[in-house]
Amino acid sequence: MAAAQNKGTREFLPLHIAVLTVSDSRNEDTDKSGKLLVERLGAVGHHCASKQIVPDDVYQIRAVVSAWIADEGIEAVITTGGTGVTGRDGTPEAVLPLLDKVIDGFGETFRAISYDQIKTSTMQSRAVAGVANGTYVFCVPGSSGACATAWDELISAQLDYRTRPCNLVELMPRLRET
Repeated sequence: MAAAQNKGTREFLPLHIAVLTVSDSRNEDTDKSGKLLVERLGAVGHHCASKQIVPDDVYQIRAVVSAWIADEGIEAVITTGGTGVTGRDGTPEAVLPLLDKVIDGFGETFRAISYDQIKTSTMQSRAVAGVANGTYVFCVPGSSGACATAWDELISAQLDYRTRPCNLVELMPRLRET
């Protein structure tokens, strides 16, 4: 579990978060990672705005994420799967062209945390995050363990307005500045 964050006295601000599972083999019954993310975000008070499963296809991934970042009601997107190095893994290729800004620290920190759990295997992860049209986008590996690590150790605290000294939620009003 992540080190305790200073939550101060701010009120929790629930966000509308969409979850996309990228897999050629998962369906709603077998999608452990997508279910885990939906359960965890709901447990802390966020709302699941949408949940879908698409195959490992760059254009299908990009179509869903594009629709969600164009939707004013969705404030964050989490994808799970397709971040590895095989021929079918294309989530970063699908998402990176959509991002206005890449949050390099997310992938770097995810891999640093994962190293303690899976050692050098973490170098196979191409976890990325960024901002697109004022929407946060996080792309994490497809294993439920990786999803738990990403949510518990990074995403949950940064999508909590109470987290101090700073968090991603407090920056949301400024994401579309020019």
